[in-house]
Amino acid sequence: MKHANHTPTRWTRADALKVNENDPTTTQPLVSPDFPVMSDTVFIWDTMPLRELDGTVVSVDGWSVIFTLTADRRPHDPQFINADGRYDIKRDWEDRHGHARICYWYSRTGKDWIFGGRVMAEGVSPTTREWAGTPILLNNNGDIDLYYTCVTPGATIAKVRGQVVTSDTGVELQGFTQVKSLFDADGTYYQTEAQNATWNFRDPSPFIDPVDGKLYMVFEGNVAGERGTHEVGPNEIGLVPPGHEDVGGARYQVGCIGIAVAKDLNGDEWEILPPLVTAVGVNDQTERPHYVFQDNKYYLFTISHKFTYADGVTGPDGVYGFVSDHLFGPYTLMNASGLVLGNPPSQPFQTYSHCVMPNGLVTSFIDSVPTTGDDYRIGGTEAPTVRIVLKGARSFVQEAYDYGYIPAMRDVVLSQ
Repeated sequence: MKHANHTPTRWTRADALKVNENDPTTTQPLVSPDFPVMSDTVFIWDTMPLRELDGTVVSVDGWSVIFTLTADRRPHDPQFINADGRYDIKRDWEDRHGHARICYWYSRTGKDWIFGGRVMAEGVSPTTREWAGTPILLNNNGDIDLYYTCVTPGATIAKVRGQVVTSDTGVELQGFTQVKSLFDADGTYYQTEAQNATWNFRDPSPFIDPVDGKLYMVFEGNVAGERGTHEVGPNEIGLVPPGHEDVGGARYQVGCIGIAVAKDLNGDEWEILPPLVTAVGVNDQTERPHYVFQDNKYYLFTISHKFTYADGVTGPDGVYGFVSDHLFGPYTLMNASGLVLGNPPSQPFQTYSHCVMPNGLVTSFIDSVPTTGDDYRIGGTEAPTVRIVLKGARSFVQEAYDYGYIPAMRDVVLSQ
């Protein structure tokens, strides 16, 4: 395969200085502390709606299906019982990543989700953690490719194939027994664990390019190189005003959005390409990147945290976006700063892991919502869905919907 010849778009420090956390057109509405919880037995986060390779969110035989990262709530585990005998849900929630598993849910209404259970049986995935990716409905036979991240040891982009089966009463997933490893970070374009013990390499999101018809995948990475050796020079800084030339320790933040191209539409063999967007000196995490194709433009979205910003710049937890007329750019930052949908300053950790769907709906999970004083309520459940409108390089929050409202854009009738 021929390597793509493109120069990554830089998200600069000057761009980040334009972030406005108080802009109501890019701020997620407040989540009430009396939110409902989908399950009393499991935490959920990182929602992955079943979709096709063009991004269309689909139902099967009238059943909507979502995949989520999931971890058991452990109210009776001694390690999460405080000295006063009460369950420490906060510590349990913070410990969830180490035992994350991918589960699925189904619904007739696009909300009111019914728990279906594990996608893969214990021991199928080759690593201790199952982290986020993208489930793709391949055909009307119900075949699904679940692209996901195998983590610890290492971090590998992988996929596993199974099938969705429906009845009048519910949905069952079958198969999902053979995991195929696709690729790891290469150390040339994307930082490896040997280069940085806290490297990021995860969150595959495959898609068909509407122009050339090839199968690609975007993912989160860090720019290759030994930790602390990256230069934050004029190109990474951008046109900053006086007083913002000092970058401090920003060389440690080297997030990027990576891309790979498949040999064919089967998606079994991939070639890693240079990043599409780099954030050297700006931010260390560009999680769960994904596309929306609209008005002959490529809208590339990612999520990031306030705590992963570099010295001297900041922004809210939420969605950041880039738009281009071409897959390989150059990209323009949405709303000049990149910020598309951020948490309000009064509730900075209320939601995360947003997924922007082609109909403008954005789903996310509730992390924590302030209650009284310094206390807060842990979520681990679906947040209210929000609609945004995309107009060129600008975006606008339009309205909010019910908790976990993820309606299908198209129903696929499975062959008998």
